[in-house]
Amino acid sequence: MSLFDDEFYSTKQRKDRRKQEEGGWSKGKPFASGDRPLAGLRGLPDLRSRTVWLAGGAGAAVMLVVVLLVQALAGTGSAKPAAMSAKQMEDSYNNAVVQAAERVKLAIVSIVNLQPNDKNELKQTGIGSGIVFEKNGSKVRIVTNYHVVDGGKQFEVYTASGEKKKAELLGKDQITDLAVLETDASNLTSIAEFGDSASLKAGETVIALGNPLGLGFSPTVTKGIVSSPKRSIPISFAMDGQYDWEMELIQTDASINQGNSGGALVNLNGQVVGINSLKISDMGVEGLGFAIPIKDAEPVIRSLIDNHKVIRPLMGVSTQELQLFQGTEELKLPADVKSGLIVIEASGPAKSAGLKSEDVIVAINGKKIETTVQLRKFLYKESKIGDKIEVAYYREGKKQKTELTLAEAGEN
Repeated sequence: MSLFDDEFYSTKQRKDRRKQEEGGWSKGKPFASGDRPLAGLRGLPDLRSRTVWLAGGAGAAVMLVVVLLVQALAGTGSAKPAAMSAKQMEDSYNNAVVQAAERVKLAIVSIVNLQPNDKNELKQTGIGSGIVFEKNGSKVRIVTNYHVVDGGKQFEVYTASGEKKKAELLGKDQITDLAVLETDASNLTSIAEFGDSASLKAGETVIALGNPLGLGFSPTVTKGIVSSPKRSIPISFAMDGQYDWEMELIQTDASINQGNSGGALVNLNGQVVGINSLKISDMGVEGLGFAIPIKDAEPVIRSLIDNHKVIRPLMGVSTQELQLFQGTEELKLPADVKSGLIVIEASGPAKSAGLKSEDVIVAINGKKIETTVQLRKFLYKESKIGDKIEVAYYREGKKQKTELTLAEAGEN
């Protein structure tokens, strides 16, 4: 499988391989039996409000109750709502889609990535989409994908009306594929509202907005459903088939194409529930688009604004997975050790704790570690800066342990 050129996430094989660095989603109150007359008969109206006591005697009252009962059972006692026709239902649904798109489309912008060429001239090297989500004084903030801005020296934003603005990068994060830009707020009056991605259900209608293939500046709208509200997708940063991370994403069949990256996935309330990120593109594969859940994105966005990066713990090792290699006899591992992480380079806390190149890490805090993804998940989801961890490893065939203190990772 492969992804679009503007998507850095891939399982596509490539000859060169960078080092893997771990830092680098009301019940109504029932009536009581005494609340209304004839509560045991279903479908009957509350006769208490319709009973009239006449001065002429109880006989007239009894007759009145009998008449009302006959009317109720015959269906003449109350008006029935008219059933909605199929055409009316379709029109209502279409109107909801249109209104949702109208609510957010002016908050969708195009983002141009400018990088120097051989003559050191800044040229457009990529285009994506972004979502205006916050106003800050005379500026607005825009969330997009990391891979939309990666490598860029300058950035331009085009509004739905075609107006061009310069933008400043506030922060970016490769692990989550998120970035935040800031630009002048003039003529950008529409601010997208974030919704609740955790409440999404499979089959729910969603709308994807973005600028596919750079087709004009007004966003394209596509409609689909939530295929799965939570899908784990393995990610290869170097596009060599070796997985570096695993993202939990919203899967949708709403069309997401090149240039849609960073655009909005929206519910029928016109709220952003996801940030379009990638699509699996291969022969015979259709309708496999993915978006970052907005509830997962929000804390990252705030960290990129406040800290210009995502603050994470650092262990200080570059590693390769043992099980992906042959000819590892020189490591002198016991025969039963078939998985773990080979240390390529140790720095920071790992180096201070005595770890060296060609050590093979097999466990942390007693928990077996076999893959780079496992190591990153342990560090980024289960640990924090300043934690002391125990690392079990093999060196020259002998199992050893060391303790190190996690530091703060540098730039994302």
